[in-house]
Parts: sequence; C-alpha cells; structure tokens
Amino acid sequence: MVELFEILTYPNEFLKKSSRQVENIDEDIQLIIDRMAATMYQAPGVGLAAVQVGIDLSIIVYDISPKDEKPDLQVLINPVIVESNGSTVTENEGCLSVPDLQANVKRHEFVSVDALDRHGNSVQLEAKDLLAIVLQHEIDHLNGVLFIDRISSLKRNMYKKRVKKQIKRNERKKA
Repeated sequence: MVELFEILTYPNEFLKKSSRQVENIDEDIQLIIDRMAATMYQAPGVGLAAVQVGIDLSIIVYDISPKDEKPDLQVLINPVIVESNGSTVTENEGCLSVPDLQANVKRHEFVSVDALDRHGNSVQLEAKDLLAIVLQHEIDHLNGVLFIDRISSLKRNMYKKRVKKQIKRNERKKA
C-alpha cells in the first residue's frame, strides 16, 4: 500500500508557488509519482500536480479514462504548453485543492505540450477536449495558478468569503 499525500487546499500559500524543473528522474521521483497517483485515485480526481501535495517540482499525473474502464495513468515531468488555440468554456470545472466549488472556465480548445515521461523520454502531446482542459488546469498549478484565478471576480470573491467563514468557524470549534 502506497502512502497517500495530503492535498493542500485554498488558501494555502504553497499553491501559489511556481514549480522547479525536475533535474534528475530517480527513485525518489518515482516514489513521488506513485504516491501522487494513489492520492489522485483515492480523492477521486482526474489530475494532480505535485504542488498540490506540497512538492514544488514540475510533475503532473492524470487519468481521463472512464471510471468503468481500466485505469490509464499518465505522467508528465516538466510539461510546457508550446502551442494553444481555439477557445472553449469548460463547464463545471473543479479542483481537489479548491473544494466545494465548480465553475465555468475559459480554456483553449487545443494544446500542444512538450514534456518527459516518468522514464525521462521526451513526449509531445497534441490534446483537445477533456485532455486539453486537464493539461491546462494541471500545468496552471505548476505555475502557481488556481482555476479560481480564471473565473469571474464575483464568483472568486464569493468563494473566498465562504472559505474565510469556514476557517473562522473551525477556529472557534478548536478554541
């Protein structure tokens, strides 16, 4: 059984960090990937960036396979969007680090991504639809951007107020 990570949630400041490039893909990186994957599946989510579990390395894991099919874990190290075009609006985009909120987010319809796989092999992906959305969302995390940074200021401020109230309630319960 792989030990799970704790998923950081808004307003944790670590989520605003930009991730460092992975320099050496060694056993430690493989263990991080395995723990990230287990954490993502347990949550459950379709993607997870290392920054979301308190690690400032440029690693994402994702699996967009239908729930009734065999899992298809994908790993990208040091991913970079090299091309994007088209415009689409995701419906009800959510995030493990932003609980209890789903919102429409403007994303590109198509992205091209360069990265390394978990073995250090160069990978070029051309993605559209759900995969393009997941890649943009997770790569945003690596750059310290949350999906709430991409929604209307009204919705963002409403969410922030709700979280502040929840934090105050929890602090009162502890006191």
